[in-house]
Amino acid sequence: MLGRYKELSGMTVRVVRILSLALAALLAGALLTVRSVPWTDRFIRLFGAVAEARTHTFNASDLDTTCDPCQDFFQFATGGWIKRHPIRPSYASWGQFNALQDKNQRVLRAILEDAAHARNAPPGSNEQKIGAFYASCMDSKQIEADGIKPIEPELGRISGIQNLEQLQDEVARLHSLGVRALFAFESSQDDKDSSQMIGSAHQGGLGLPDRDYYLDQDDRSKQIRDQYVQHVAKMFQLSGDASDVAGSQARGVLAVETQLAQVSKSRVELRDPLGNYHKMNLAELRTPEFSWEEYFRAIGFADISEVNVGQPEFFRALSRELTSVPIADWRTYLRWHLIRSSAPALSSQFVDEDFNFYGTVLTGAIENQPRWKRCVVSADSNLGEALGQKYVERALPPEAKIRAKALVDNLVAALRSDLQTLPWMGDQTRREALAKLAAITLKIGYPDQWRDYSAFQVDRGPYVENLQRGSGFEFRRELAQIGKPVDRTQWEMSPPTVNAYYDTNMNEIVFPAGILQPPFFDAKADDALNYGGIGAVIGHEMTHGFDDEGSQYDAQGNLRDWWTPEDRKNFEERAACVQRQFDGFVVAPGIHENGKLVLGESIADLGGVTIAHMAFQRALAERPAPAKIDGFTPEQRFFLSWARVWATIARPEFERQQTHTDPHPLPRFRTNAVVMNLPEFAKSFSCQAGNAMVRPAEQRCRIW
Repeated sequence: MLGRYKELSGMTVRVVRILSLALAALLAGALLTVRSVPWTDRFIRLFGAVAEARTHTFNASDLDTTCDPCQDFFQFATGGWIKRHPIRPSYASWGQFNALQDKNQRVLRAILEDAAHARNAPPGSNEQKIGAFYASCMDSKQIEADGIKPIEPELGRISGIQNLEQLQDEVARLHSLGVRALFAFESSQDDKDSSQMIGSAHQGGLGLPDRDYYLDQDDRSKQIRDQYVQHVAKMFQLSGDASDVAGSQARGVLAVETQLAQVSKSRVELRDPLGNYHKMNLAELRTPEFSWEEYFRAIGFADISEVNVGQPEFFRALSRELTSVPIADWRTYLRWHLIRSSAPALSSQFVDEDFNFYGTVLTGAIENQPRWKRCVVSADSNLGEALGQKYVERALPPEAKIRAKALVDNLVAALRSDLQTLPWMGDQTRREALAKLAAITLKIGYPDQWRDYSAFQVDRGPYVENLQRGSGFEFRRELAQIGKPVDRTQWEMSPPTVNAYYDTNMNEIVFPAGILQPPFFDAKADDALNYGGIGAVIGHEMTHGFDDEGSQYDAQGNLRDWWTPEDRKNFEERAACVQRQFDGFVVAPGIHENGKLVLGESIADLGGVTIAHMAFQRALAERPAPAKIDGFTPEQRFFLSWARVWATIARPEFERQQTHTDPHPLPRFRTNAVVMNLPEFAKSFSCQAGNAMVRPAEQRCRIW
């Protein structure tokens, strides 16, 4: 088994070597000089330098060497890390993404605390805004004293609603405050004219994570609905209602939301671009029950003339319900959604009850995040690019951006070569695919043009008010784009975000500075680790342009069928293989992965690792074959790097929620599903036919 996994004796030798180096460094430092710096500090710095050197390679203690990589590669590659990193009480899951996010949050905390204590920040400057926002969020004494007072004026407006017109005006007002009651309205690129922005209306208005939580009839779903009613009732009681009144109103909220859920599309149906594109003018939008002209006037954009209504059936049913549901029930519904949206920013009794349901009941988390973390996340959500400017100064060295760009160029070249030789794709489709690949744009690290927050007023007053003004700023900023040409400089993620994305309409891939760090990327690490880590992420985002959704958009980001019927059939047959594979993964008794829901992400995973491996092979061909490192060949290290970024342990409640709502598969399945399909993996670890990580040739999924 020597060629398959690392032996424990080798690990022991390396541990001794590290300690020896640290001791030698300590003795050398002690002999060189005796200065004012305490010897303990010198030891910490010297040992830290050794530890830093180790971060540029693979940590063999992350492995579970009792497991055969050919039977469960996820366990083999991540079992040691998972064993040493149990889920923290305040998390629903804990993995490499969380660990890096935690590191980034500590950097952001230092920036925010410096800004909060700064006395000379110019009024209206980004430093003043991030400092005041963070200070208001951290002012727990004032937040406790205020209780529910910050939202009482809005609650008063809701209680005064007497008719349909007033109800509609209040919905518009709540939308501008970040409360997505009834439905969602925003701006987006026009799917069939990606050069222009258009208004977009989508189904929404639910308090549970998904429509299926209202409709499923299994025991666990019924239990969650009961707990939801209890939670809503408790929130109403905290707001001043008597127990019996609160209970009755909570049941009414569930009844209204269940009606909305019954006419909502499933998450799988929402993944169909054509099925969710229905551009309408004002005449087509008009219904007797809901005046879109009045809604546009109320939100401050009376000149909107066209809207993509994603789910017309939902809005037709909603219009009928506006008159069939009593106004008193709508008041209760709006009151609930204002309280629910505001609860994390109110006094501790609201925060605790909000976490009890949305944290503990739905995800299994045991305790809430500390206030400073919640405030860091909120500052990043509301002032992400103002905060991000400070972050990139500390976290993204220039050489990292340069090497990341080189990796992207190599992956583009690998995908181009692959597209040119795919046996199942015809010449006409191939030309379109190559044109789309050539048109993909790249954004790395941070925007070239930073967002202007001058219209966002931030002070050290009530935290809820800062949140409401922040939501209003973002709502107006988005809607001001409707009817205008697309601004291609914009980012959808802030620089500290530990993530990446592909935008179908922009035909671009975006990698924030937050993810360009170990274990995903290390400018000082060997190619195997970087191609298996960030390389696979880059490949993942690139192949999103050719997954079951992305493949419906052309090089300019327009929803257009550029495939020949035969090639589309060939593609869909290969995609169906991926869907069947994930349908077979068992999350828990009675719960399977939903192959249709996770299809796009799973195609991108398979394509991403495949293309990254091709690019890695091209890089290896340009220089002498590297020697083994830590006992592993470059090929093995490539796959180990792919697996280690997904090292994650999660609570059962969270996995259940993710399986129902998230288009991303659970980490253990997305890790193993890819390698099961790759003969290159089997060869590198000497796996044989019949091993769990080797799918029979006739069942193997391969697209790119």
